[in-house]
Amino acid sequence: MMTPAVALTIAGSDSGGGAGIQADLRTFAFHRVHGTSALTCVTAQNTLGVSQVVALSPEMVSAQLEAIASDIGVQAVKTGMLLNREITQMVATQVKKLRLQPLVVDPVMVSRTGAQLLDDTAIAALRDELLPLAT
Repeated sequence: MMTPAVALTIAGSDSGGGAGIQADLRTFAFHRVHGTSALTCVTAQNTLGVSQVVALSPEMVSAQLEAIASDIGVQAVKTGMLLNREITQMVATQVKKLRLQPLVVDPVMVSRTGAQLLDDTAIAALRDELLPLAT
């Protein structure tokens, strides 16, 4: 039996299940890829909108990335909702340090219902630090 490829999603959690890591993990499974995840934030949302977003600390996001890379390893990485500058910069740093490639950057900035999911200070970090690492 072949060992499945492993992909990592670095994104927020959507309590409604329609986006975020929930959607990424379903997509990985559909393609018979083992999905791993590093949560950046947790949202309270449903089909009507996003009512609350809470960021995890950059240190916690970093710890998740190191745990996955040091043991499971990954063959592909996708980012989603990064929320703020601190998380975005830390993800860029860890992508380089842990050699998390190939990298797909999905610049999640606004929800379908119009909620801002990437703050203004994070846009420059996304553009200048993370997007250049995309493959």
